Amino acid sequence: MDTAEFVLFAIQKTLKHFLYKNNVPIDVQAHPGKYTIENRYGLHSLEISTCDFDDIAQYRASAMNVKGEISAYASLVVKRYKGEIDASHLHAGTFSMPLSLGVTPHGFASRFEIKFIDKFEVMFGREGETMSLGCTVVISPDIKRFKPDIEWYRNGVLITPSKWVQMHWTGERASLTLTHANKEDEGLYTLRVVMGEYYEEYSGYVFVRDADAEIPGAPGAPLDVQCLDANKDYVIVSWKQPAVDGGNPILGYFIDRCEVGTTHWTQCNETPVKFARFPVTGLIEGRSYIFRVRAVNRAGVSLPSRVSEAVAALDPADRARLRSHPSAPWTGQIIVTEEEPAEGVIPGPPTDLQVIEATKNYVVLSWKPPGQRGHEGIMYFVEKCIAGTEDWQRVNTEIPVKSPRFAVFDLSEGKSYCFRVRCCNSAGIGEPSEATEATVVDDKLDIPKPPGRIMPTRNTDTSVVVTWTEPPDAKELVGYYIESSVVGSGHWEPCNNNPVKGTRFICHGLVNGEKYIFRVRAVNAAGLSEFSQDSEPIEVQAAIGGGLLHAAPSPPYDITVLESVRDSMVLGWKQPKATGGTEITGYYVNYREVIGGVPGKWREANIKAISERAYRIENLKENMVYQFQVAAANLAGVGTPSLPSKPFKCEEWTIAVPGPPHDVTYTEVRKDSLVLLWKEPVYTGRSPIAGYYIDMKETEAKEEHWRSVNEKPLQKKFLKIAGLTEGVSYVFRVRATNQAGVGRPSDITDPVVAETRPGTKEVVVNVDDDGVISLNFECDQMSPNSKFVWSKNYEPIEDDSRLDIDSKGGKSKAIFKNLGEDDLGIYSCVVTDTDGVSSGYTIDEEEMKRLLALSHERKFPTIPLASELAVEILEKGEVRFWLQAEKLSGNAKANFVFNDKEIFNGEKYKMKVDQRTGLVEMIMDKLEDKDEGTYTFQLQDGKATNQSSLVLIGDVFKKLRDEAEFQRKECLFILIHSKLNDREIMVDEEHDFKDGVCTLLISEFSKKDTGIYEVILKDDRGKDVSELKLTDTAFADLMNEVCRRIALSATDLKIQSTAEGIRLYSFVTYYVDDLRVGWVHNDTQIRYTDRVKTGVTGEQIWLQINEPTPQDKGKYTMELFDGKTGHKKTVDLSGQAFDEAFAEFQRLNKYLLTYMNPFVLFLQALNLSCTVWGDPTPEVSWLKNEKSFVSDANCILKFEAGKNVSFTISAVSTHDSGKYSLVVKNKYGTETSDVTVIVITVSGQTDTAKHTVSISGQSQNNITVSKKKKATTMSKPQQEKEKKDIKPHVDEIIATEETSDSKEIPRVEKEKNTENNQQTAKKTHGKAAAARTVP
Repeated sequence: MDTAEFVLFAIQKTLKHFLYKNNVPIDVQAHPGKYTIENRYGLHSLEISTCDFDDIAQYRASAMNVKGEISAYASLVVKRYKGEIDASHLHAGTFSMPLSLGVTPHGFASRFEIKFIDKFEVMFGREGETMSLGCTVVISPDIKRFKPDIEWYRNGVLITPSKWVQMHWTGERASLTLTHANKEDEGLYTLRVVMGEYYEEYSGYVFVRDADAEIPGAPGAPLDVQCLDANKDYVIVSWKQPAVDGGNPILGYFIDRCEVGTTHWTQCNETPVKFARFPVTGLIEGRSYIFRVRAVNRAGVSLPSRVSEAVAALDPADRARLRSHPSAPWTGQIIVTEEEPAEGVIPGPPTDLQVIEATKNYVVLSWKPPGQRGHEGIMYFVEKCIAGTEDWQRVNTEIPVKSPRFAVFDLSEGKSYCFRVRCCNSAGIGEPSEATEATVVDDKLDIPKPPGRIMPTRNTDTSVVVTWTEPPDAKELVGYYIESSVVGSGHWEPCNNNPVKGTRFICHGLVNGEKYIFRVRAVNAAGLSEFSQDSEPIEVQAAIGGGLLHAAPSPPYDITVLESVRDSMVLGWKQPKATGGTEITGYYVNYREVIGGVPGKWREANIKAISERAYRIENLKENMVYQFQVAAANLAGVGTPSLPSKPFKCEEWTIAVPGPPHDVTYTEVRKDSLVLLWKEPVYTGRSPIAGYYIDMKETEAKEEHWRSVNEKPLQKKFLKIAGLTEGVSYVFRVRATNQAGVGRPSDITDPVVAETRPGTKEVVVNVDDDGVISLNFECDQMSPNSKFVWSKNYEPIEDDSRLDIDSKGGKSKAIFKNLGEDDLGIYSCVVTDTDGVSSGYTIDEEEMKRLLALSHERKFPTIPLASELAVEILEKGEVRFWLQAEKLSGNAKANFVFNDKEIFNGEKYKMKVDQRTGLVEMIMDKLEDKDEGTYTFQLQDGKATNQSSLVLIGDVFKKLRDEAEFQRKECLFILIHSKLNDREIMVDEEHDFKDGVCTLLISEFSKKDTGIYEVILKDDRGKDVSELKLTDTAFADLMNEVCRRIALSATDLKIQSTAEGIRLYSFVTYYVDDLRVGWVHNDTQIRYTDRVKTGVTGEQIWLQINEPTPQDKGKYTMELFDGKTGHKKTVDLSGQAFDEAFAEFQRLNKYLLTYMNPFVLFLQALNLSCTVWGDPTPEVSWLKNEKSFVSDANCILKFEAGKNVSFTISAVSTHDSGKYSLVVKNKYGTETSDVTVIVITVSGQTDTAKHTVSISGQSQNNITVSKKKKATTMSKPQQEKEKKDIKPHVDEIIATEETSDSKEIPRVEKEKNTENNQQTAKKTHGKAAAARTVP
C-alpha cells in the first residue's frame, strides 16, 4: 500500500503541536515505523507508511500556546489502486512519476504547496564575471518517489545547459551559474518548479554591465551575434548595437570570422558597416565557422562580442538531412564530393529571383534553383545593369557561387539597378532568369523615430517603472535602451544593456530619495533612434501599497446605441469611475445575440484596443437583437467587463431627426457654474445638425422638472452654465436638432454638486520680463500618472505652431509663440487622474490687445515719470534741475548730459539719485553764460530706460540767469510771526527755519490747541502769509494720528504687586484724554468697581485689582482705540505669574499692617520732600489718589534748583489722607514715587483733638521720618550720579513735621531692636522702615 502524508504550516516556533487519530493522540513509540513526524522550516508533517484500511480515520493537528488552541482536520480514505502503472515501478528507488500521465500524481495529493526560501534578488554584474543565483525550494507534501522538474527561463525562453550556463539541483536548492557573464545573459530569470500538473515560479532580474574598455572612450561590445540564412558559401551575420557608445557616436562595426578548430580570426569587411546585418561570402562549403563583431568610434575599437554559435557552410537541404540522420561525432569539417555526371545537360534559368535586403553598402539576392539541371551540381553567375539600360555586367566573373544567395557590393549609392542570374555546369551556361525590378541602393529600413510619452512611476525604494509609447512607423524594432540621470548632474547611465521589448521596464539600482529623469531610444538593424524627451523628475520612493503600482479599471457603464444600420451599430459608453491609478489605454467590446430572450455566447468585437468611447461593430445580422459589454484597460491589465447592456435591435434607422449626442461630460465645476461638453450625434438624420439644446434639473427632481438652458440652438459643442446654486446637485442632458426637428436626448450625466472645492486654482495669464505671454496652471493634487491636458475651445490642441506646452512637476505652462487673432478662444487645462481638477481662461480681442500692450511694455520697458525735467532757483542763487520717477529700484542709475556731452559730479555739479523716492536732481552753484544749452537726464533701471530734456537758450536762459544772480545777493533777515485765532503765539525759543522750512513745535498737543494757525514772513522785500485751519475734521484726524502713535508706543503689560493688591500697567510716550482705554478679562469687558479700577498716572496706564482672589486669574487685555483702529496689549495673570504676584501682595500688605502704627506721628503740619535729578532737568508733578492737584493755601508745592522737591500741608486733617505720588519725567522717560498718608482723629489726655498721621511708602522708595524744617540735599554720590544719568530719577521721600519753633523737638520712643528694624528695611530695597514717634 502507499504512504500518506499530512502537512501543517506553523507560523510561530513557540507553538506546541499535537496529532490525533479519531481524537486519540498518536503514539509514535507504540507503532515503530508506522508514523514519522518531521519539522522542516516550520512545516510539520505526519507520514503514515504502508497505508491499509485500518488507517481510514479523521486526523487532527492541534497547535497551542498561552493564547489558546487551534486545530486543523483531514480525513484519510484508503482505496484499492486501479491504475495502469506497474506496481513494481512504484517501489523502485530511482523512479520518478512520468509527468506525461497527467497525474497530480494519482492517489497522493490534489495540490502541492511549493515555497521559495532564501531567494535571489535583483543582481548586478559585469561582463566576464561569474554570477550565481538560486533558491531553496520547500515542497509539501514531501513525497520522496516524486522528484520535481527544475526549469530556468530567461525572458520567458527555456534555458538549456551550455558552456556559458550551468544548472544544479541538490534536492533542496536550485541554482544557476553564469560562468562568463555577457550582456546576452541580461534579462528576467525565472525559476519554475514543476510537480505534476502544478508548478510555482519565482523571478528576478539580472543586469550585466559592459566590461571596462581597453581603450578609453571606446564603445561597448555588440551583443547577440547570430548567423542567418546560411548556405554553401554564404551566411548573414546579425547583431545588436551596444547601449554605451563611449561618449562618441559609433561609426560602424567590424565582423570577424574563425573556422571551427582553429584560433585564427579574419576580418570580413575593410570599412565599418553601420547596418546591424552583414552578408559574409567566400566561405568554403562544408566548413564550420564562428563569428564575432566589434564596434568602432573615434576613440577606437571595442572589445569583441561573445562569439556566435558555429554554423556550417552547407546547402539548407543537406543541413536538414544531417540533423535528421545523425552520423559520426562532429569534427568541425564536412567533406563534400560530387558524382561524375552521366551526361551533360545545360541547366535552365533560376526562378523566383528577388531582392531580399538592400542597404547603402550592399544588395542581397535570393532565388530558387532551376527545375532543369541534370544530375550534376550547378553554380551561378550574377549579372547587374543600371535600370533603364541593357548593359549587363557579370558581378562574379572569376568564381561562380554555389548558394542560391548572393550579396552584391560596390554599387553606387542612390542609383537604381536590375539584377539577373544564370546557372552553369560542365555542359555550359544557361539562359538568364527574369530581371528584378529596379532597386535603389539605399537603406530600405529607416532608423526609428524616438519613443514618446516617457512616464516614470514609483515602484520600490530602489526602482522606478518607466513606460513609453512606440515610435510612429517603427519597423523591425529590436527593442529599447533606457537611461537614467540624477536631476542636475548631467550624467546619464544605461538602465539596461540588452534591448528590452515592450514599452515598460523596471529600472533597478537607483538611490532612494534622489530625483531622476529618464529617456528612451529605439533600436533596429538600421541603428539607434535619437533619445526621447526627458521624463518629468521623480523621487525614488516605494509606491503606496508596497510596490503595487496600479489596479485594473472598474467597468464602463451606461452603454447606448448612437447609430444603427442594417449590418452594424455604433455604441457609446461612459468612462469607468475608477481608472486604477493610471490612464485608460483602451477599451474592448464584446457582443452576443439574444434569440427569444435567451442570450448566446459572447464574441469579441475588436482585438486591438480602441481609445475612443464610441465604436462601430460591423457584420451584424439585420433585425437581430444584441447585447453588449465593454471592458477598460490600463497598464495593470484589462478590467472587469461592464454588465450586459439592455437588448438593442440591429435595424436601419430611418427617422428624420438626429440621434442622441454622446460622451456628455462636465469640467471646471465651481460653486455657481460649470462647463458642459459633448460630442455630436453619430446619426445626423436626414439633414445636417443645426444646433443643440441643453437641459438641466436638480438630481432629485422629477422628470417634468427638466428645463432648457438655452432658447436658441447652440452651434458649438460646449457651454458654460452659470447661475447654479452652491451645494445643489444637478444632472444635464443634450439634444441635437436639424430641419426635421429635435432628436432624442443623450444619456444624462452623472450628478454633480455645484461647489468650489478647497484648494481650487485657476489658469493665470502671465507676461514675463521678456514679453513672453503664457497661460499658467498649477495642481497640488497630482498622482504619479497625472498629466496636464490643454485644449482650445475644448478641442485638443494638435497644432503646436502657435503654442509651446511646458509641464514640469505640478506646474504647466502654455506659451504663445506669437499671440494674434488666430489665438482668440477659450483655453482650458485638465489634470488627468485627479478628481476633476480643471480651469479655463478666455482670450478675446480686448484681452489680446491688453496682453500685447503689456508684452511690448515688458519687452521694451520704460521708467514712468511722475514729472519731467524741470529747473528752479534756490536761495543763494543755486540752480536745481530735477525730475521724479514714479518708482526706482535699488539698481537704478542716471546719466547727466549737457549739449550731448556727459557731465559728472564735481565742484560745479552736485548730482543725486534717490531710489526710494524716485527723485533725480542736479544742483549748480551758479549759472554762467557758457551754461546755455540743452540738459538731459538719462535713466536706466535694469532693462527699463527713459530720458527727459530741458532746453535753456535765448530769453529763457537769460531770465533764469538773472533770477539766479538776484538770489545770490545777500539775504536780509526775515521776521516771522505766528498766530492762533488772531492771537500771536509767543514762543520762548526761536522758530526753526532751516533749509527754508519754518517749523512750529506744539508740545503736549490737546484740544486746547484747536483753531486757525497763521504764519507771517516779513523782510524788506515784503511779506507773505500762510494759514492752516486745524478745526473740526482736520483736528480730529490729527488727534487720531496722535492717539495712534501713542497707542503704538505702548509697552508690554507688566505685573506689579502693591500693599493694596495687584497692578497691571503699561507706559506710553504721552497720554491724552482722547485715547480710549478699555480692559478685558478672559474676553469679557471689565466693569470697574472700588476693588477693580483703572487710571493713568503720568504716562503710565494701569489697572488696579485690590484684594485679589483666585477669580482674578486669567488673561488681561488692554485695548487702546485711536478713533479708527484698536491696539491691544495682553498679559497672562495665571499660574506662576499670579502665585508670585499674590504672594508679594500678601507680604507687602503684612508690612503695611505691621508697621502702620510705628509710623504714627502726632503732627500739626506735614512736609514731604525728596531729591530728583536727570538731564535734561525733569518736569515734576504731584498726584493725589492718581489725580493731579496744584498748590493752595493749605497745600504748598515747591520745586527748587531743578533738584529739591517738597510738599507741605499746613494744617493736617482727615481730608489729607490718601496716596501721594511724585511723577518726574523728561524726554528719556518717566519715574514715579508713591507715599500713603493716613490721618486719624484721636483723643488724648488733653481736651484738644489731635490727629495721628501714619505714613507708609511703596516698593520703589524708602520713607524716612524725622524732625526737619527743610528738605535734605543730595549726597556726593548722588551728585556724581546726576552727572552721568540722563533718565529722571527720584531719591527717597522724607517726611518731616513743620514747626514754628526750631527748638521744639518731639519725643521719639523707639521700639526694641529699632536699629535692626531700620537695617531690615534698607535690605528690602524700598520696603517700609520701622520707627515709632510719640508726642
